[in-house]
Amino acid sequence: MINASKSNFASEKSSIAMKNALLIITVLHSIAAYAQTVAPDTISAQQLDEVVVKGKKPQVIGEDGIMVVDLPGIVSDKPVNNILEALGYLPGVTNNNGMLGLPGASNVTIILNGELTNMPLQNLYQLLYTTPIDRLKNVEIMYSAPAKYHVNGAVINVVLKTPTPLDGLQGQVRAGYNQAHYGSYGGVLAATYALKDWTFDLNYGLTRSKSWSREETWSNHLYDGKRAMIEDDMRRIGQNWSNTIFASASWKTFKLTYNGQIISDSKSRGLSSGTLGNFTNAYNMLSPVGYHNIALRYTAPFGMTVGGDYTRYSENRSQSLFKDADYLLGSENRQEINRWHVYIDQQHQLGKWQLNYGTEYQHSRDHSSQHYSALSDNRDFDDYLNEDVASFYVGTQRSFDWGLSFNLSAKGEYYHNKYQHNWNFIPQFGATYYKTPKSIFQLNLSTRRIYPSYWELHGGTSHINDYSTVIGNPELQPYIQYDAQFNYILRQKYIATLYFQYGDKATVQLPYQSPEALNLVYQTINMNYERVLGLNLYAPFGVGYIWNATATANVMNRRAKANHFHDISFDNSKWVFYGSLSNSFKFSQNCPVSLYVDFSYISPSLQGIADLSSIWKVDAGIKWQFGTNRNCEFDLKADDIFNKWSPTMTINHAGQDYQMKVRDMSRNLKLTFIWRFNGFKPKDVEIDTSRFGTGK
Repeated sequence: MINASKSNFASEKSSIAMKNALLIITVLHSIAAYAQTVAPDTISAQQLDEVVVKGKKPQVIGEDGIMVVDLPGIVSDKPVNNILEALGYLPGVTNNNGMLGLPGASNVTIILNGELTNMPLQNLYQLLYTTPIDRLKNVEIMYSAPAKYHVNGAVINVVLKTPTPLDGLQGQVRAGYNQAHYGSYGGVLAATYALKDWTFDLNYGLTRSKSWSREETWSNHLYDGKRAMIEDDMRRIGQNWSNTIFASASWKTFKLTYNGQIISDSKSRGLSSGTLGNFTNAYNMLSPVGYHNIALRYTAPFGMTVGGDYTRYSENRSQSLFKDADYLLGSENRQEINRWHVYIDQQHQLGKWQLNYGTEYQHSRDHSSQHYSALSDNRDFDDYLNEDVASFYVGTQRSFDWGLSFNLSAKGEYYHNKYQHNWNFIPQFGATYYKTPKSIFQLNLSTRRIYPSYWELHGGTSHINDYSTVIGNPELQPYIQYDAQFNYILRQKYIATLYFQYGDKATVQLPYQSPEALNLVYQTINMNYERVLGLNLYAPFGVGYIWNATATANVMNRRAKANHFHDISFDNSKWVFYGSLSNSFKFSQNCPVSLYVDFSYISPSLQGIADLSSIWKVDAGIKWQFGTNRNCEFDLKADDIFNKWSPTMTINHAGQDYQMKVRDMSRNLKLTFIWRFNGFKPKDVEIDTSRFGTGK
């Protein structure tokens, strides 16, 4: 998975002849010193002549509880062309159908240049997908992010190169086609420009997507003392146009950013056939889905940062359910969210100690409604939900000469909506012991509060067919997640992570066979807890430039317990293994063609009361760079070649007898063409919409 990266240092021609070995050694020392003075975060590279010194650059370094990863070097031979795909090659990171995870972290937040984007996850991913990889400087992994980042828990900080006026206008145009069950296609324009004290950045992507999925279910339902077997074969087809834009303008220490996404011509169909008959569920967006966020940030010369942003999200979706040609019911779901967020941070350097403190406030107003047609006896609602979150934090960090560095912060947070209000104490701690590059030790402790989606709190109902329904839960509570990790980094590339996760009142959404009627209910509920204890091992290896590989092995024990899962209880635990092997190949050191083959496997696992079968996949790809200075590139990727990355879910406990076989088309073939102008290189973006949307 990881390629050993190499750095080239060069010097200008010397007009003085090198007459002896001592002078040569002196010049080489000067080369190294000069290379360190060149700004490493600018886009343009310094091209020098004559002497070339080659050496391996460390893949991972650590300080203050933070891992700094040379991701551009790791993916240099991989057929990746954007930051989102590159993040899947971070040490130990798992990529599950596009969702990134860190070993030992229950969740991970992606930020850009140390700034929280406040994007929905879907939009952030789309932004990372449209950002060229050559814009990437490095990536910082923080298992316990200091409170000054306004993020609780694990963070991946994507650090981008800063354009300079000498770079001129640089950019990239990308076009791609993806063939799964159906074909999808799209294009991206990414450009950056700097002028005196101004810096401009633009990413625009247009994508036409068409999706397909399939689920087979067998529900052996116990009702009125008898078992009834209800079989169903569900296929879902969806399509849309997606426009994503990210634009920023910076003047000295002021920065204005806009990011947005407009989804149009969005429609989907659920086709169900089985014991109860044939059903068609039609979902149509009555107007484009709109997400818009505008943010302003100012950094003062005395260590103060002031910022704020405004977000608006809107969705209007209709549902119509038919049995054969007979109309059963219909509904119209609306959601409009307005959210304001402001913060003030202050930082002081007190000798070798750094002190930081700050406050933030967020207010959101959610207007959601669900209206059913006259044929339905379901309850309508038209509701406003106001939510306020206010917090204050204080933190410190320090590095000692004998090798220890750490960061420590504590945040007090107040949460309020019409259903509940509470105070939370959120501590964060990260420490690194780094005396020599051979051995680095890190300890991280983090706490965060996870909030439910806005739509679920309204308690609406959506029908999948005559048998299955999705029901909201106004009593759903936010839950607290505790994570701890101990990392050992050997020779700045081999990593062992021992971790512990505990979700107090963690949430889960799973099917439940009602004892009162032949009705299968999907509803998110709070469990007692979910706990994970595990060990993750990561090791890169290879043979020169010909073969580079990385192996990851993760062994964990998962346990989920609930005293009140509807009217039953469960206590489910299992040992789980995840393993992956990533390989890349080159025929010569400067060969324009590189190949890769990846293998991944997950043993049988669990989700709440449900057991999940094992899954595995094989990915392969090829990258070909050509043209002047290799400014053109073709990437061909085949993901999940054997279509085995979909599990079977089984529930067999306390009278519940249910099985779902996911038969999605996870196999797909991607062809991408890239043209870079004026030396530009690729980058990716991502957006998080986890709390937005009317659901299905």
